[in-house]
Amino acid sequence: MVVGDRLSLHPDAGGGRGERCFGAVLIPPIERIAQTGSTNADLLARLAGGEHVGEGHWLVADRQTAGRGRLGRPWDDGQGNFMGSTVVQLTAGDPSPATLALVVAVALAKVVTIFAPAVPLQLKWPNDLLVDGAKCSGILLERSGNAVVIGVGVNLASAPELPDRATFSFAGAGIAIDRDRFAEALAVALVDALWSWRQEGVESIVRAWLPLGHPVGTPLRVSEQGIDGTFDGLAPDGALRLRRADGEVMLIHAGDVELQRPVKGN
Repeated sequence: MVVGDRLSLHPDAGGGRGERCFGAVLIPPIERIAQTGSTNADLLARLAGGEHVGEGHWLVADRQTAGRGRLGRPWDDGQGNFMGSTVVQLTAGDPSPATLALVVAVALAKVVTIFAPAVPLQLKWPNDLLVDGAKCSGILLERSGNAVVIGVGVNLASAPELPDRATFSFAGAGIAIDRDRFAEALAVALVDALWSWRQEGVESIVRAWLPLGHPVGTPLRVSEQGIDGTFDGLAPDGALRLRRADGEVMLIHAGDVELQRPVKGN
């Protein structure tokens, strides 16, 4: 294994958002492959076949031919982009597995801040990372028994053209990020975030997520239900608080959320 620097999880830890704290950790194992259909599908198949996939093991592909996002949306790959999946082995006493989307989002945002500190990034509940309102990353969670496979895609080198939303790539903004270095930093950051999730609870993840997320008052729509409202923060369990026009606050525990207008970073 390789030794890497520990990343801070909270904005005020270590002196500033995304700064490294003192200490070292072992970089979890990262398995790299040239091409596959989907890294998530590969890990799910291994689990279904009875193979033990240790928590923190990453499968990272140079190319994916059948990548996908939430609700079965296709997600085109690109050489040099980050496309990888890992496994969280659920144990007794763990918080709700659904909140792992927030855990990964916080870890991912911290890593992006390290490599591209000037980029105005923003988290969109529950699992997207945006730059000036344009999508540059997505997270997909799929469960298999007591394991959750987490897929992460980040537009480091190129961004797919999507019919319903703007997209962003770091290379397109003149920011070169090495895929393998990014993978190592994300693996370490997720170890830290998972520790906080288990030892300090979902509330610690919510506190880390809120300064990175869309501001309170941002107009939102929950697509599946066709419900409009404004963002009113997160509940302690990670649910989205949606304030309706009549003042009623609804708790949204799952759903596809759209920003009603592009929102600049905090």
